[in-house]
This record gives sequence, structure tokens and C-alpha cells, in this order.
Amino acid sequence: MKQGIVLKLFLLTTGLCLFILAVIFTLQTVFFKQFYVHQKVKDVNAALQTYEQNYLNNAADTQGMAKLEQDFYQKYNTWITTVDTRGNLKYTDDFSMEIKLAPSDEIMFSNQTMTLPLYSVINVEDFGSDNPFLTPWIQEGQEIAMEGLIMNGQPVIQRMGNPNLRDESHLENRHMVKKEYEIVTRYENPIQYHEKYPTFLIKGTITKVRIPEGAGVPRYTNHLMLDRVLAFQADLLYGDLEDSKNANRIIDYEENHVNYKIFVDRIQDRDGNPAYLFAMTSLQPVNEAAGMIKNYYVYIIVATLLLVVLASFYYSRQITRPLLRINRTTRQMADLDFSEKIPITTKDEIGDLSRNINVLSERLHSHILRLEQDIEKEKQLENTRKEFISGVSHELKTPLSVIQSCLAIMKDGVASHKRDYYFQAMEDEVKRMDLLIVDMLELAKYESGTYTMAMDFFYIDAVIDRVCEKLATDIEVKQLHLNTWLKPIEVMANERRIEQVVVNFLSNAIRYTPERESILIRLLEDRDTVKICIENKGTRIPDEQLEKIWERFYRGEPSRQRLAGGTGLGLAISKKILEMHGVPYGAINTSDGVIFYFQLNKKA
Repeated sequence: MKQGIVLKLFLLTTGLCLFILAVIFTLQTVFFKQFYVHQKVKDVNAALQTYEQNYLNNAADTQGMAKLEQDFYQKYNTWITTVDTRGNLKYTDDFSMEIKLAPSDEIMFSNQTMTLPLYSVINVEDFGSDNPFLTPWIQEGQEIAMEGLIMNGQPVIQRMGNPNLRDESHLENRHMVKKEYEIVTRYENPIQYHEKYPTFLIKGTITKVRIPEGAGVPRYTNHLMLDRVLAFQADLLYGDLEDSKNANRIIDYEENHVNYKIFVDRIQDRDGNPAYLFAMTSLQPVNEAAGMIKNYYVYIIVATLLLVVLASFYYSRQITRPLLRINRTTRQMADLDFSEKIPITTKDEIGDLSRNINVLSERLHSHILRLEQDIEKEKQLENTRKEFISGVSHELKTPLSVIQSCLAIMKDGVASHKRDYYFQAMEDEVKRMDLLIVDMLELAKYESGTYTMAMDFFYIDAVIDRVCEKLATDIEVKQLHLNTWLKPIEVMANERRIEQVVVNFLSNAIRYTPERESILIRLLEDRDTVKICIENKGTRIPDEQLEKIWERFYRGEPSRQRLAGGTGLGLAISKKILEMHGVPYGAINTSDGVIFYFQLNKKA
């Protein structure tokens, strides 16, 4: 079954759009999240390089560092802080307490003053709550007990509490405690663990407690970030990091079904002291976006499919409409119907094709019309040739018969006394044949299409006067009355050929006007033209013969009698001359005669 181009283009466009939609859906669901994570990591790494330079420039300014951290979060949606080589947050003097240790056998702790960061054991919000187990004993002047481990020659506090309260009231660094449990299980003999990490228990009195206010609070309220910092600290102190000196580390972390990326960069300040830039960014936005897209993709697909179908249909119709019009027009051209033209509405290849087809249609039409005209002309020439041969044979047959008869009579010696008469008759017939041949040659010259009519200016009244003088003898022989109404009018035409037309019209009038009748010649002037009228009285032409009189060898008599004289070509020659001038002409009957007329253009 034949499939239209509209259907093919519609199916192709729809299939292509659906394929693109499927590719986009696949990329969205499979690769978009990976692309987002890759781009996020790339952007954060580049931002960390910039932050490192700003950190080195503002390392001595605690307020400046807090502002840098806030600006970094607002710009990149990423938390960032700085920790020292023991995993403690730097610039935490605003959330800490100082403890004056009691005398002890351990020289390391006896009568020393220890500064302890509070974010590792208590949340900053708890200081504003009514928790009876926390804030009452974390006050200046209160006694406190602490236990921990000696790691790399430095004390690390794991637990602290009021010695007078129950054990459940103590505070602890849960990441250090959890890490201790994991490490102890790796040793077959716990004594080996305690030999590596000796424990201690010390007491003292709280001498100062610092609680952050204003700009310092936000860095301690991000519990997820602090939790990861403490976990990093535990791994760092226990040596569970694969390479703690690695300059760049990226850690994947998941909390409550939300993925995070943790960036740890080892740097050195201007004094050569090592530190770590610790940054954490959430991947939740991409998860939410991907999840929402998956949930609503059904609606998106339905809407997109409808839009694709409508757009494909409109697109296919718009593209194929000129092609269908071209197909219809060319089919009409195949049936030789060139009446319809293709409208050109675009300037692309289809517009060029439409323009070329229109040009082809016009050329084919003109050539076919010319061919039809040539064929029709050939038919007319063939008919004219046949008529010409028939007419010539008829016209020549009579004078040849007369000559043959005269010669036979003279040869037989019959009526020898009329010898001069027969010679005169033969001479008249020879002159008639000569005149016929001249007229036929002249008519053939006009009908050949190669003759050029040269135009000039002359006075038509002078031409008519000259013709009347030339034919005055013929007029006097028949005792005709010639009346003329002429005035000087200059026209543009071929003077010699127009004179020939006037001669033919006036000769024809003289020939067919009865004796003692009248012939009228008038000039009817208009603004741009002049009409020449030659009217003969006393005889009329039947209306059905008015159009035939311009044919060659035509005579009104059915018997084609030759008594009136002439060759029968005068009006045919006049017709061709006037047609070559492109002017109106004709013959009309009046109440008592016939008017032959033609028009000429006046000189501008």
C-alpha cells in the first residue's frame, strides 16, 4: 500500500522525538546523579584551593575565620572548618572551660591548668536548657573528675563528671569511647592495649567556662558536621586513617538516607604548622530532584508525547505542504495543464524548486503554444497551398484554353481574316497571366514572414489624390461619379504599401460599381487615428460573403466569371499589408452599397 510523505515524515519525526525523550530520561535517571556528584566534587575542590589562600591570609584573626566559614557555606552550600593535627577544632576558645588540676603523683597533671573544648562532650544548646545533670555542675568553682588515655604523649579526655553524682550523669566523647571498644577487640590480650594507650583519672576545679554568643554559635549548632569531625578525630588519634598525611581525601558518608561528601585537605600555615581543612557538603538536592523527576516522569512523558505528536503533525504538514503542492502542479503539467502556479513562500531549497518548476511550466507552456501555433500555421499553409494550387490551376486554365483555341484556329487557317483579333486575344491572356503571377509572388512575399514593413510619415490625402488621378480613365469609362472629402492629415505607415491598398480598394469599387453610379472617399479623423472609407453605390455583398472576400481568388459569382477582370488576389494582398501594419480594416454593407475601410495612426 502506498504511504504518503506526510505519514512517513510524521512517523519519522515522532520516532525521533520519542528516541530523544528516551535518551534524556535514561541520562536523567542513570547519569545525571553521577554527573552532579562529579561536578559538585570538582567545584568544591576548586573552592578549597581558594579557601586555603584566604585561610593563610586570615589565620590569626578568629573573627575573620568565622566569617570565611559562613561565606563559604553561603556561596557553595558546603560546611567547612579547620582542625589541628590532634583533630581538635581550631579557634574554639569561645566554647571551652579551664580546669585547675589537683596535686597528683603524675607530674604531667599535678597542679596544671587544662583547657578542655566542650563541643566534644556537650551541645551548646544544652546550656540554655533545664537539664539538672549538666549545667549545674559545669560552673566555675565546681569540682570535676576526668578520665582518658595518653596518646602520643598527650592526654585525651574520654569522660568527665561530677565525682559526687551518679555514674550516669557523666559526659563522654562517644566517638572516642566507641573507637576504644573497637580497638580493644582487636587485641588478644587487653594488657597490650593499655600498654600502648595508658589510662588516667584526674580531678580538678573548674576555674572558667566560656559559652559562645552571636556569630560564634552557628559553628557549634551543626551537630552533623561536629559529629563527623569527632569521628575523624577518633580515627586520626587511633591511627585508623590509611594515610593521615595525604593532602586530599574524599569520604562518602550517608545519614538518614542522605548522601554526603567529606573533603579533608592537609595544609600548612605560614609558620609551617600542619592542619586539616575539613569540608562537608550534602548531595540531598540532587536526590530530591531525581526522586521528584522519577515520580512525575509519567506526567512529563504523557505531556511530552502529546506535544511531540502535535508538533510532529504540524511540522510534517508544514514541510510536506509545498511538496504536495509541487506534486499536484507537476501532475497537472504532465496532463498539459499549466494554469496553476506554485506560490513561493520560502527562500530555501523548496522555494528554489518551486521557482524553477514555475519557470519550467511557463517555458513548456510557451513552447507548446508556439508548437500548436506552428502546427496550426502549418495546417493553414497546407490548406492555403491546396487552395492556391486549386485557384492557380483554375485561373491559368482559362487563359491557356483561350490561347490554345486561338492557336488551333490560326493553325487550321479558319477565319484568317480575324488573325489580328486572335493575336490580340492571346496577348490579353498573356498579360493577364503575367499580372496574376506578379500578384501571387507579392502575396507569397508578405506571407513568408521575412518581409519587414518600413514605417514613415506622409499625408494620406496626397496618396488618395494620386491614386484617383491614376484611375481616372477607368472611372470615366464607366461614367462614374467620384466624390471625395479629404483634408491634410499626416500619418505613420509604409506609404508605398498603403497606396497599393488604396489602389486595390478603389479598383475593386470601380470594377463592381454599375455605370453612372457614385464612389465616395472620406477621411474620418479621430484624436489619434484617421479612418479611410471608400464606398461604392449600386451593389451590395451578401452578408455571408463579407468575410470570404479577403480570401485569395475569391469572387462573389458562383461561376467565378472573369468578366469583371482582376486576378482575385487584390483584397488578399491588402489584407496582409494592413495586418502587417497592425491596424483595423473591414468591409460593411450600407443601404445601397458597400464601404471598404481601414485605419492609420496619426503623427503624434
